Amino acid sequence: MTDDHTHTHVLDFFTPRAADWDSRFPDDGPAYAAAAGLLGLRPGDAVLDAGCGTGRALPALRAMVGPEGTVLGADLTPAMLEAAARAGRGASGTLVRADVARLPLRDGALDAVFGAGLISHLARPGADMAELARVVRPGGVLALFHPIGRAALAARQGRAITDDDLRAEPRLRELLAGAGWRLESYTDEDDRFLALASQQG
Repeated sequence: MTDDHTHTHVLDFFTPRAADWDSRFPDDGPAYAAAAGLLGLRPGDAVLDAGCGTGRALPALRAMVGPEGTVLGADLTPAMLEAAARAGRGASGTLVRADVARLPLRDGALDAVFGAGLISHLARPGADMAELARVVRPGGVLALFHPIGRAALAARQGRAITDDDLRAEPRLRELLAGAGWRLESYTDEDDRFLALASQQG
């Protein structure tokens, strides 16, 4: 699948859903905050919410890095960024239209990346994870998050869970290792999927 084709698919999927996205999943806020809290951020740190959608993680990320820290929310879909702004989340971070495959950031600019529901929408998962590694300092952290686990999500979507899912632990560990990350912890429960990785320099 080409990048352009994937971008069109992402825009076609998310644009019509942006306006009522938060109302469809009203109870996810605490799960986002809890996951953001596991990044180990400190006041003054710089963090990116990659594929930020309506920016639900941005307030929690801002709380972690404080007023002197840097919080960026990047998304490919303008309608999602507009929904984030309408929800007031631009007050917690700078909203940027950007493709995670080509981030407008220098090498090692960030301390951490948060990616909620990100990996299944990437055009080239290996290359895109490598781009995220590029913009994070050695030892920095990546959190791949979803407010429900793989089995619960598959059931919601009416499909079977499979071992070739990119989020299956062996596949994800291999994918991340090839992109400059080391998987440090992996949680796949009904009410949370969370993989934490460190940038290997």
